[in-house]
Amino acid sequence: MVHDPHAVSAQDWNALLHTQPEGRACGPFMRHEYLAALHDSGCATAATGWAPHWVTLCSRADGSLIAAAPLYIKTHSYGEYVFDWAWAAAHRRHGVRYYPKGVVAVPFTPVAGPRLLARDAAARAALLRALLAHARAQGLSSLHILLGSATDCAASDAAGLLGRETVQFHWHNRHPTRGGPLTDWEDFLASLSHDKRKKIRQERRKVADAGVTFEARRGAQITAEDWAFFVRCYRQTYHEHGNAPYLNEAFFRAVGASLPDHWLMFTARDAAGAPIAASLLALSDDGASPAAAYGRYWGAVARVDCLHFEACYYQPLAWCLARGVERFEGGAQGEHKVARALLPAVVHSRHWLAHPAFADAVGEYLTHERAAVQDYRQALQAHSPFRQVP
Repeated sequence: MVHDPHAVSAQDWNALLHTQPEGRACGPFMRHEYLAALHDSGCATAATGWAPHWVTLCSRADGSLIAAAPLYIKTHSYGEYVFDWAWAAAHRRHGVRYYPKGVVAVPFTPVAGPRLLARDAAARAALLRALLAHARAQGLSSLHILLGSATDCAASDAAGLLGRETVQFHWHNRHPTRGGPLTDWEDFLASLSHDKRKKIRQERRKVADAGVTFEARRGAQITAEDWAFFVRCYRQTYHEHGNAPYLNEAFFRAVGASLPDHWLMFTARDAAGAPIAASLLALSDDGASPAAAYGRYWGAVARVDCLHFEACYYQPLAWCLARGVERFEGGAQGEHKVARALLPAVVHSRHWLAHPAFADAVGEYLTHERAAVQDYRQALQAHSPFRQVP
């Protein structure tokens, strides 16, 4: 059991991650550097309700790391993006304690990827057994493997965990009728229905007419001043919504330094050249043409009509189109993303509840929820932004 990420070799952790399906192209989020930065900056620690209890398994033969999972013992449900507040409320109504609970996840990150890192299927099954045993030994109400990979879900299903589906919004670089990747921005617009195409052009024109310009910087191009301004914008957005930000400047500076080529920053400037907004994307890998980009954070210190859409969708999509990026993930929630060609995609989580009656009740609830999610996706598909071919 590991309570400090630095007790695990970063080299061994990342090597194990890279042996997983999609382990090399799942963004920076499960890399040791990212998780350690969350801990070192004070963002994900016992003091913030994210107590690390990482579970690791080593070979008896040579002591090498054969399986690992970032387990956190939680005293709340904030920062997870797979919402279980109703489950917590039901426990409370019946006089059953829900917190602490166990969560295998990347804190504050609604991006799917490997969670149960293992050398092979046998090691993954052993890792699951160890996680469940630790949950029982700690008296946890439940264990949640959030936004895991298909491999994680298959192993969890075999262990009898409950399956849950939730919806995110992703854009795919694929022409809806002819197939194959889109060629450029105009090809993308041409694939959309007339009203959606017109709306996007109007929104972009409003930003341009306000004299706003954008610059994109990646990796080492992002300066210390850029990071400082971005953090200012990020904080501003949270404060405007009446919330305290989950992350701090120390975290952003740490991941910017340790994983530079995984970050892409867009900075908006007004007509006088002063910075007024910034958005930050994570990239799936450090190659010239990453497989995927992930919209993460944004903020502004000045108000310009449609600036959010430009900074968070149109600039990133144009960047992806220019470089042949296959997928852009817009994150959790936001039906307005459908009009901008980010379509509903299902992501998966797995759950274990200690109390038998609650496990049965949640299992029944999830059966109905999956049907509702399917209906929701179909309803959204009825509002497809793409042109209807006669």
